[in-house]
Amino acid sequence: MNIQKPTTTGETFDHVVLPPKVEVTENKYFPTQVFTMQLDEETEKALNAHLTEQIYSERERDAEGIQRSNFRALGGWHSHNNLHKEVAYQPLVGLIDSVCETINDANSYHKATRLKIGTMWSIINPPGSSNRAHIHPGCLWSGVYYVQTPENSGNIEFIDPRTENLVSQPRYQPNKKRPKSCWSKVNFTPKAGKLIIFPSWLYHSVAPNLSTKKGSAGERIIISYNLNQTKP
Repeated sequence: MNIQKPTTTGETFDHVVLPPKVEVTENKYFPTQVFTMQLDEETEKALNAHLTEQIYSERERDAEGIQRSNFRALGGWHSHNNLHKEVAYQPLVGLIDSVCETINDANSYHKATRLKIGTMWSIINPPGSSNRAHIHPGCLWSGVYYVQTPENSGNIEFIDPRTENLVSQPRYQPNKKRPKSCWSKVNFTPKAGKLIIFPSWLYHSVAPNLSTKKGSAGERIIISYNLNQTKP
């Protein structure tokens, strides 16, 4: 490939020959981290049987619950925010703590601090219920642990936080999966025993529970939590 670059006087440089192929490096900055973990089946069944009993007992004690991203009119129930302080939930608290150690190390957080749960609550979404798009102010990370997940009970969807990037989208090849770096949203299908931790500023929502199962078997049950750096 020959290139001639004219000067202001109309003269040209000698021919510049470029190589037929040049090496290009892709550099990725400002990533959005989402951490996931899946319990083995035996542990999941034992832990979730215990948690399900505790959560339904809590709903019986406080049937009204509180209003946050849930829709009370559609049957969505939200517990109080201090489940992590109760003895019955300590097995899950210990699991979350162990995942937090991975995040501490992956991000080189200061050794004088550790990520710890500040608030923790449960949500029960019966068929037809969902959670509106929202963020979690006042903390660094947030997460969800799936206790009961009937089929089609509602994916969690995360939205690209770079709003400027959504204003003008490039055209992509049809019928071809985009690279993850070009996604504008990402969905996770709920699965019992799965844990997800994501930045608290990342907008997310939960699709309607479309389960066809009857009674409590059709309810989507999760436990959510917020994490902050604290001194050990």
